[in-house]
Amino acid sequence: MSDLEHLKWPFFDAWHETFTREIDVWAGGSLPGLMNDRSVDGSCRAIVSSLGKAGWLKHAVPSAWGGASETLDVRTLCLARETLAQHAGLADFAYAMQGLGSGAITFFGNEALCRRYLPRVASGEAIAAFALSESEAGSDVAAMAMTAERDGDSYILNGEKTWISNAGLADFYTVFARTGEAPGAHGLSAFIVDADTPGLEVSERIDITAPHPLGTLVFNNCRIPAERMIGESGKGFRIAMATLDVFRPTVGAAALGFARHALTSTLERVRNRQLFGDAMGHLQMVQAMLADMDLELDAAALLVYRAAWTKDNGAERVTREAAMAKLHATEAAQRVIDTAVQLHGGMGVIAGHPMEELYREIRALRIYEGASEIQKVIIARQAIAAGQ
Repeated sequence: MSDLEHLKWPFFDAWHETFTREIDVWAGGSLPGLMNDRSVDGSCRAIVSSLGKAGWLKHAVPSAWGGASETLDVRTLCLARETLAQHAGLADFAYAMQGLGSGAITFFGNEALCRRYLPRVASGEAIAAFALSESEAGSDVAAMAMTAERDGDSYILNGEKTWISNAGLADFYTVFARTGEAPGAHGLSAFIVDADTPGLEVSERIDITAPHPLGTLVFNNCRIPAERMIGESGKGFRIAMATLDVFRPTVGAAALGFARHALTSTLERVRNRQLFGDAMGHLQMVQAMLADMDLELDAAALLVYRAAWTKDNGAERVTREAAMAKLHATEAAQRVIDTAVQLHGGMGVIAGHPMEELYREIRALRIYEGASEIQKVIIARQAIAAGQ
C-alpha cells in the first residue's frame, strides 16, 4: 500500500483517498500480469485496455462523454499517475497519454469531435497521442514548420513530428500544424488525424533509456476533413499551452510516484542492511540523506497538488503553478532516486534492479512537456508580468 499521509492535506476531498486506495490495490493485483518484457507495444495495449475496463480512464474524460465527473479533476489525474508510477512506469505512461492525447478535444473540441473520440478513450478502446514536437521545434513551439493548407472541405498536412509518444500505437493523433493566419505562434491550428489516414506514416521508432513507444511521424499530402480541426483556426498555440497547463502537474505527480517508490525501498534497505556492526540507518550520514529525500518529496507534493487544486477550483489558467510543480517535482525526484541508487550500493546499478529502472524512468520527465529550463523561463515571465 502506498503512503497516503499527504491525502490528509486540505487539498483533497474524502473520495480522493478512496480513489487512491482502490487504484493502488488494482495496480498491485493487475499490472504484473499485463507487463510483457518482449513487447512494449503489447504491454501498452494491454494496460490501456485494462485501465478502461476497470473504469480508471473515465477520470481522463468528462462525464458527458463517458467520464467520471463533469470536468476533469486534475487532483484525480495526479493521484492516478502518482500511484501507477509507484507500480510501473509503463502504466503511468499509458494512463497519461490517454489524457494528454485527448485533452485538446476535451477542452476545445466541438460536440461532434467529443462524441467521436472521447467515449473510446474512456473505455480504453482507442489509444490517443499528442503530436506537437518537431526536430527544430521542441521547446520553441512557435518555430513549427509542419503545414496544413485548406483545400475545399479538407486540410492537407505536410511535415514531420518527432518524439511522439504512442507513435505507431495510437488510433488517433492530436496534431498541431501551421495554417498561416499570422507569423509565429499566432498561425498554428490543431487537428485530429486518425492513424489509418492515407499519407500518414511512422517513419521510425525511437529507443530511449526507459522503453516506451516513441517515434517519428511523417505527413505526406495527408488529407483530413476540415471538421477535424479542434477549436478555431490560428488558435493552436493557445490550445497546446492550455492543455499542457493541465497535464504538467501530472508529470510532477508521476515523478512523485517514482520517488516514493525509491524512498520506500531505501528505507527498507537501511533498516535491514548491517554496516559496521549496526543497521545502516543508524549512521548519521545516512539519516541526513534520508531526511533530504523525505523533505524533497513533501515539498514537491505541495507544489503538485497546489497546482491541481488551483485548477480544480476554477482557475482559468495555472501556467505559473503548473510550471513550478513540474520543474520542482521532476528535479527533486531525480535527486531522490540518485540518492536511493547510492544507498543501494552496487545493487542499485545492476540492470533490471528496481532502482536502476527508476533511474532510467525519471530522466525523461525533466525534458518532456517542457524541459526544466523552459519551466524557469515560464516562471520568470509570469513573475515579470505580475509585477508590471
